[in-house]
Amino acid sequence: MKDKRILFVSSEVVPYLPETELSSTSFMAAKNAHSKGVQTRIFMPRFGVINERRHQLHEVIRLSGMNLVVNDVDMPLIIKVASIPKERMQVYFIDNEEYFKRKAVFTDEDDNLFSDNDERAIFFAKGVIETVKKLNWAPDIIHVHGWMASLLPLYLKEYYKEEPLFTDSKIVTSVYNNGFEGDLNNDLVNKVNFDLTDASKSKVLKTPNYSNIIKSAIENSDAIIYGSESIDEELTSFVASKEIPSLEYEAENIKETYLNFYADLLADD
Repeated sequence: MKDKRILFVSSEVVPYLPETELSSTSFMAAKNAHSKGVQTRIFMPRFGVINERRHQLHEVIRLSGMNLVVNDVDMPLIIKVASIPKERMQVYFIDNEEYFKRKAVFTDEDDNLFSDNDERAIFFAKGVIETVKKLNWAPDIIHVHGWMASLLPLYLKEYYKEEPLFTDSKIVTSVYNNGFEGDLNNDLVNKVNFDLTDASKSKVLKTPNYSNIIKSAIENSDAIIYGSESIDEELTSFVASKEIPSLEYEAENIKETYLNFYADLLADD
C-alpha cells in the first residue's frame, strides 16, 4: 500500500472532538496508513465546538470561495486545515457559517437533532468532493466513517459519476453502533433528488432514520468494515444481501488488518 492514496472522511476525529469509538478508530486508521507510507488526507466538519486557536486551524484561501448548491440555495464553502501534532497528517475542515458555527455537534441543548442536519450532511459530502477535485488528488481508497459522512458514497456514485478523478476509487464504509433516535428532516430525500437524475437511487432515504442513511452508504460502497462489536442485525443482514467484501470487527490489530483489507480490495480490480 506504500504510496497509495487514501481519503478518510469522518464526522468525528480525535483530537478535535471527544474520544469515541468512531473518532478514535477513524484517527487510528489514518495514522496507521500514514505510518506505512500511504498518502493520506482526512476530512471532517468544522463544528463550532472545535477550538480553532488551540488546534491551529487556518483558512486555505485558494480552496475556499466556491458556493455549493443545497436545496437550490447557494451556500459558501470555507476550507480550513490543521496538522495533527506529532503525526504530520493534514486534516481538512469543511466549514460554513450557517451550518457549522453553532457550538454543538449534532443536537441542541435539549438533545434534539438539529432540523438542518440533513442539509449539513449534503453540504459536507459535496464539500469534500469539490475540495478533493480542487486538490486534483485522486484517491485509491475512500474510507467513510459516521452517519454525517454517509451521503458521500451516494453522491460519488451518482452526482459525480462522470468525474474522472474518482473513476478508480474504491469506497469503503465503516458501520458503527452510533445511531441517533428519530429521523432527520423528512425533506432529505427531496433535497438529495434535487441533485440526482434518477430518484430511485435515493428511495431508501424516504424515511431518513439512522439505519436507512447507513443503508444508502452500504448500497453505494465497494466494501464494508464493522467498526463496532455489536451492530444492529438489520444492517448486518443488509450488508450480507449486497454480497460485497466485509471485514469483521477488530478490536486490537486494525493496523495490519485494515491495510490488508484495502490492498485486497485494490488487487481485486
